[in-house]
Amino acid sequence: MHMTKVRKLQFCVDGEWQNSTAKEFIQITNSSTGEVLAEAPCCTIDEVDKAVRSAKTAYPGWANTPVQKRVQILFRYKRILDVHLDELTLLVATELGKNIDESKGDILKAIEAVEVACSAPFLLQGDSLMNVSDGFDTVMYREPLGTFAGIVPYNFPAMIPFGWMIPLCIATGNTFVLKLANQVPQTGIRMLELLYEAGLPKGVVNLVMSDNEVAEYLIKHPDIKGVCYVGSTRVGRHVYKTAASHGKRVQALCQAKNHGLVLKDADLELTARRVINSSFGCAGQRCMALPVVVVEDEVADYFASILVGLAKEIKVGCAYDTTTQLGPVVTEQHKKSILAWIQKGIEEGAQLILNGRDIVVEGYENGYFIGPTIFDYVKPGMTVGEQEIFGPVVCIKRVKDFEEGITLMNSSEFANGSCIFTNNGYYAREFARRTHAGMVGINVGIPVPVSYFPFTGHKNSFFGDLHVLGKDGVAFFTEAKCVTTTWFDPSQKENLMNIGTWEGAKKE
Repeated sequence: MHMTKVRKLQFCVDGEWQNSTAKEFIQITNSSTGEVLAEAPCCTIDEVDKAVRSAKTAYPGWANTPVQKRVQILFRYKRILDVHLDELTLLVATELGKNIDESKGDILKAIEAVEVACSAPFLLQGDSLMNVSDGFDTVMYREPLGTFAGIVPYNFPAMIPFGWMIPLCIATGNTFVLKLANQVPQTGIRMLELLYEAGLPKGVVNLVMSDNEVAEYLIKHPDIKGVCYVGSTRVGRHVYKTAASHGKRVQALCQAKNHGLVLKDADLELTARRVINSSFGCAGQRCMALPVVVVEDEVADYFASILVGLAKEIKVGCAYDTTTQLGPVVTEQHKKSILAWIQKGIEEGAQLILNGRDIVVEGYENGYFIGPTIFDYVKPGMTVGEQEIFGPVVCIKRVKDFEEGITLMNSSEFANGSCIFTNNGYYAREFARRTHAGMVGINVGIPVPVSYFPFTGHKNSFFGDLHVLGKDGVAFFTEAKCVTTTWFDPSQKENLMNIGTWEGAKKE
């Protein structure tokens, strides 16, 4: 596949695609070839202001639209996404570098979240209690707040903005301003085009691209009621502090360094295959990857040999070649970062037992490829085993038993996901109870729950109170309002004298 025409991308305000007056543009590349596909504008502050004003203007009418009418648009959107599944899959594979199956999975997870948002008439139902006091009834309603902003990373250009954020936000009656990831904006642009094709009223969702300074302005904007962020812990902590200090709701999903504990009683070959899928899927560019495997000493040598053998069988290649198992990473800059991390691991004393640095894909020599890479004997204090690399690099840590393993895992500053591989029910239960991670797998390498449940990272992997998706997501995008009513029989004049007074309420 060869694409030579470079187009300048537009931003979207009030349902209309517009050319930016930006002076700076960012090149978007084909990760498999290095070819420049498009240029994304760094939108100006005035353009971001326009986007927020559009969302604010659209909010009253959208909030007052009955929820059953709002979700009809999402039902149509789901059908449209189904029709365009192959087109969107190829777009993700081209600009990001995930293989075809992984790219399709990105779109399917977005569709899954849209389906959940279609159940908003049920999810928005509040609570009520009749006769809470004599003659008094209380009803709790869930109402939208206003306009939300979303700042997203590159690694899931469909699922994160159009799955985790937008569907529940607009289904609950809010409006949205999306700041796309500069590396992969084309997928988000196309998905918003399709959302408007489904009948979304103008201004309900607006889209910009920008640099960090303009993103900072967005999260401080007085008309933004809440911020959804996914990215690094350093930036996420700043977004949380900044937005919260301006009175906004925040959910900030951040870095991870997920660990998997392999006990000696596990089926080691089956476990190794699951670790391969968890660790090298999406080229390791996901916060639920499994970059660290903690193995009992007694079986560590054997397990490492199986892991290396299976990793060598992985086909590295062009993302949109249907036989490719491991595609490129997103940009040349990110490839350099991963290579620097591998060198750091060597310098720290870890044993490089599989080196993926020198891989070349014939016909795609300018692509951003790194082959499967495995370190063994990674010890506490080695940053390669403690900080997120976000690439196809696995670290093996050796422990004497379950207790040492879970203690080591819980010492991590991150707590997105963790898993254990074992046939021992006692240790499986102990692990689920004692692990610090918010998403736990028992013989499951990628313990991401379906969208009916929240994505529940802990510790420095999340800042906020309410997570994305599930009931948490509904609560994040709404606020509770309690209404208490009482009615008096007009024939009871003595009661009418006390309407609205505390003494009257007590007498009743």
